[in-house]
Amino acid sequence: MQHLIYKIAPKPLWCEAEAAGVFDGAPVDQADGFIHFSSAEQVGETAAQHFAGQADLLIVAVDAERLGPSLKWEPSRGGALFPHLYVPLPLSSVLWVKDLPLGEDGRHRLPEEIRAEGST
Repeated sequence: MQHLIYKIAPKPLWCEAEAAGVFDGAPVDQADGFIHFSSAEQVGETAAQHFAGQADLLIVAVDAERLGPSLKWEPSRGGALFPHLYVPLPLSSVLWVKDLPLGEDGRHRLPEEIRAEGST
């Protein structure tokens, strides 16, 4: 499976996680019982479908290997396997956090690292 996985989060929610030292997930994650992530190939579509037009977002890169067996790759959109974490996200597994800005066309602009990884 993928080494890096990605979480899109509102800045205020992520700031709370940093203060607490752990990310318990967004309300949708808590309702579903796991934290939703995307691979580099999936995160652009995730942004478009679930965060369209939303500003003040961050994208969080996570080392999937540090999450152990609590990370499951399960069928979701169109039968594709998506990473789902069944425990709170320890911030020690986070490699970087970057802004996820909106372009003039209203679509989110993914960081270059993700665009390069997603195209391979």
